[in-house]
Amino acid sequence: MFLELGRIPIEEIEWGQKTFIEGKVLHINREELLERTRQGDSRITAIEADIARPGESVRIIPVKDVIEPRVKVQGKGGMFPGLVSGVETVGTGRTHVLQGCSVVTAGQIVGFQEGIIDMNGPGARYTSFSRLLNVVLAMNVREGISPHEHEEVLRLAGLRAAVYLGEAGRDIEPHHVERFEVNRPFEPKSGGTELPRVVYVYMLLSQGLLHDTYLYGHDLKTLLPTLIMPTEVMDGAIVSGNCVSACDKNTTYHHQNNPIIHELLKRDGIDLHYVGTVVGNANVTLRDKMRSSDYAAKLAEMLGADGAVISKEGFGNPDADAMMYCSKMEEKGILTVLVSDEFAGADGASQSLADTTPKADAVVSVGNANEIITLPHMDKVIGDIRAIEKIAGGQSGSLLEEGIRAELQVIMGATNELGFERLSCRGE
Repeated sequence: MFLELGRIPIEEIEWGQKTFIEGKVLHINREELLERTRQGDSRITAIEADIARPGESVRIIPVKDVIEPRVKVQGKGGMFPGLVSGVETVGTGRTHVLQGCSVVTAGQIVGFQEGIIDMNGPGARYTSFSRLLNVVLAMNVREGISPHEHEEVLRLAGLRAAVYLGEAGRDIEPHHVERFEVNRPFEPKSGGTELPRVVYVYMLLSQGLLHDTYLYGHDLKTLLPTLIMPTEVMDGAIVSGNCVSACDKNTTYHHQNNPIIHELLKRDGIDLHYVGTVVGNANVTLRDKMRSSDYAAKLAEMLGADGAVISKEGFGNPDADAMMYCSKMEEKGILTVLVSDEFAGADGASQSLADTTPKADAVVSVGNANEIITLPHMDKVIGDIRAIEKIAGGQSGSLLEEGIRAELQVIMGATNELGFERLSCRGE
């Protein structure tokens, strides 16, 4: 089995009479985009579309999600199965990617854990989204709907917009095509010279209270860890629905472009054998944490894994899940590497994680989210700048005469726990 990703570079976006790609320019009919985004949802009371380009003095706040436009051109299923298309299993055939652009959902704040994208200045260095051409959809919703319904409205609207834009690439010849082979995971070990067998354990936030992730449209709170093809992730099977702190939120864009999956596929057959991806969850209760970590460790053992790369999302409560995953796999003789950010206080001197285990002795840090930063004023704000005093990492008084003073955690993806950005920490 294989999946081909046909990459279509987008280097400019312009509003126009119809939506199409000409060279490396994406032309968009704004009114049609808004109509497809709304799609008759009466809960959306107002919606505006704007373009934020790299280097512009633009701030987007509060950001809910970021999505890469893609279109399924060959193979089973469609984009974002279970939410926008049917529930057929994806991950094979060919998908075209509009590379270099995204859909960003913003507008009224849903929960306090949303974030900022600065397209210029010091804040832009901390987020890869500042280097994209962003189609920003700022939406207001009907008064009185619940936060969960509010989140659903924005989530589905953003996915519909990304599907609409992705269709522009259906008949375009890609600039570059990547082919990803999917091997059979349960091949028995052979003696002697076989490469180390590595499993990827992909912890997804699933705690409720606006901390949710969706697999084929299914809320993962009741999930037992399960095996998934890495190419299914690239094909939109996993969608973000959470409001975890902006710095380490896995947006839908992060899932579509998971760098751990890409790196393991690239090295498969060279210095390791990538035996599979186990999707697990981060739970609320001790009983659920124990169940999920036991089951994930069992799956890793069944795959004959020698080692496991474990990524997580969020901090605090999910740290306990991560440590259980680590310790139970280590007890089975499976060496683990955990990717995590830190919340070590503004000076970096506090305990970095809410839970630890001696068995978690190989941890890749992607930065301290409590670091204090100052962001200068931008000429243009898309959304509502007042949200900075409500979102995690900001506080009353974060709006200053010289700009914004807040923790790094206000920036979308700054300490992303898939290793998407460039921050790290050096041990002394």
